[in-house]
Amino acid sequence: MRFLDIIVGAVAVGTALAAPATSDSPTKTSKRASKFQFVGINESGAEFGNKDLPGQLGKHYTWPVHSTIDTLVGKGFNTFRIPFMMERLVPTTMSGTVNRTYSQGLEDIVNYVTSKGAYAVITDPTGFKAWWTTTAKLFASNSKVIFDTNNEYHDMDQNLVVQLNQAAIDGIRAAGATSQYILVEGNSWSGAWTWISSGNGASLLNLKDPNDKIIYEMHQYLDTDGSGTSTACVSSTIGQERIREATQWLKTNGKKAILGETAGGANAQCISALTGMLSYMQSNSDVWTGWLWWGGGPWWGDYIYGMEPPSSTAYTKVLPSLMAYI
Repeated sequence: MRFLDIIVGAVAVGTALAAPATSDSPTKTSKRASKFQFVGINESGAEFGNKDLPGQLGKHYTWPVHSTIDTLVGKGFNTFRIPFMMERLVPTTMSGTVNRTYSQGLEDIVNYVTSKGAYAVITDPTGFKAWWTTTAKLFASNSKVIFDTNNEYHDMDQNLVVQLNQAAIDGIRAAGATSQYILVEGNSWSGAWTWISSGNGASLLNLKDPNDKIIYEMHQYLDTDGSGTSTACVSSTIGQERIREATQWLKTNGKKAILGETAGGANAQCISALTGMLSYMQSNSDVWTGWLWWGGGPWWGDYIYGMEPPSSTAYTKVLPSLMAYI
């Protein structure tokens, strides 16, 4: 699934992942039941309004609501993926300067929950490194930030995907951000079920991080085409079936991954598929660091996978079945 058409569209999106400092949260955190290091929600909104740049806060885009973060932390979630637009953060050119109006909104959310990025088709690893160096400097001293190099590369030259990921890693470390994890994504929408067949498994294996804190981010939806656009799931076992090959790749190569986006409809078959997949991941928590639900955010309304308190579809009808995996 994509936030916007980030590679072939007119604009692209970035995200930051934030794990909250639960000791500072005004809401008491539930005791987490799972073995996962990271369990969270994609809190969307700051990447909305892609045709209106730089856009107006409250009209074209929005930020997550503090009270929502409090409520989700109280349920046991500890990680929040915040999509944002690269063009809004660093306008005009990837080697430009930060738009402080937009960055202050991002920094506010990052600091509150204590934190992904770009332009049309990115073909310039050098420029991408420059963008990430500029952006990572904003959060270089915040150890709770997790950087996600870019959302869902697709239909791109595989070697370019490797080069862009490596450029992002190099830029982040060049900014002095040395303690944070870096999530790298693959081609073919970063799908777990296509991780091997797409070539991601072979080409991304040798990415280098001097701090050795790379986590491979995969996405997995359970509808027929894996696009995350339907309330129907293929079967009650499709979840674990779709991630099994990627799990073996992780074990064989001594790598770790996170399921950065997943969801299913509010029905018995999808809930069985989701819980079966999460149970399988938990049994393999030596390679799976966690999972993040898509999606939350204050402007989703009656979205089929909505995980926004207090009354969205997934929050009321799916979340109760997932508590053992939080």
